[in-house]
Amino acid sequence: MHTAEEIYNTVNQSIDKIDWGINPPGLYAPIAYVLALGGKRIRPSLLLMASNLFTDNLQAAINPAIAIEIFHNFTLLHDDIMDKAPLRRKQATVHVKWDENTAILSGDAMLIKAYEYMATMPADKLGECLRIFSKTALEVCEGQQYDMDFEKLETVSQDDYLEMIRLKTAVLLGASLQIGAIIGRANKTDAQLLYDFGIYIGLAFQLKDDLLDVYADSTKFGKQIGGDILCNKKTFLLITALNNADKNTKIELNAWLTKKEFNPQEKINALISIYNKTSVKTSCEKKMDEYFTLALSCLDKINIPSHKKQVLFTTANQLMKREV
Repeated sequence: MHTAEEIYNTVNQSIDKIDWGINPPGLYAPIAYVLALGGKRIRPSLLLMASNLFTDNLQAAINPAIAIEIFHNFTLLHDDIMDKAPLRRKQATVHVKWDENTAILSGDAMLIKAYEYMATMPADKLGECLRIFSKTALEVCEGQQYDMDFEKLETVSQDDYLEMIRLKTAVLLGASLQIGAIIGRANKTDAQLLYDFGIYIGLAFQLKDDLLDVYADSTKFGKQIGGDILCNKKTFLLITALNNADKNTKIELNAWLTKKEFNPQEKINALISIYNKTSVKTSCEKKMDEYFTLALSCLDKINIPSHKKQVLFTTANQLMKREV
């Protein structure tokens, strides 16, 4: 078994070795730039961890892991254009550093490159894994569309929000684990259990992101607390506050949501006060714990020795306890 650190190092070294210095540079330099920004690289690491549950030889899984990371960053490249985001991992986004047309085209190239890397896996597993990858890629697009649709809606239910984050975030974690398991020659039941494990961890992961945006330690978080509040993003916290608020609190909350001009810190402080009053932190943590418990149940059912699952158990715990 490989340790988590060994797997992270393998992922980072494999991605860093890719030579993007090819022509035309206007297409490939932005790809090199965005991949060099790093990030947690959770998804490719999960793919290798899942494969490692069933085989010690990870060579066949490395390129598919790279494919997952290229695809993930492609989605971020296009998301940043849609969100008009100026920064990604504290650096200028591609559409700011270059321009929107460049970001669109380089993103398109990343999607194609992701399929190229995915297609290098063992031939007898290629059809099944490409089907999963394509289905997941489309689901991520569906999740992004729901997220965009929510911006125009006055009310969004908790169930609708959870379905959106399942598609936008969780399915790619699930697919990473499932594809890794298939390449490692797991049986269908174990591969499906790993997919389900990834879905539940992905849901809990996004809820943790919602919480951190409001309740993180600002000295550790690395970005402004309350970014979601300032743009009225319909997170689990805001939806729950609207559901739980009494009449007067709901009037106050809606007043802040409709204000066009305001002091940013005053709005953040006001909504955090409302969130505290409506117990949204407790509700969010309860839902996170629910998904985490379901994830561990899936992991427990996988038919391999318990010690082999420890790396995934530890990784899941770290994702839930992270402060950034």
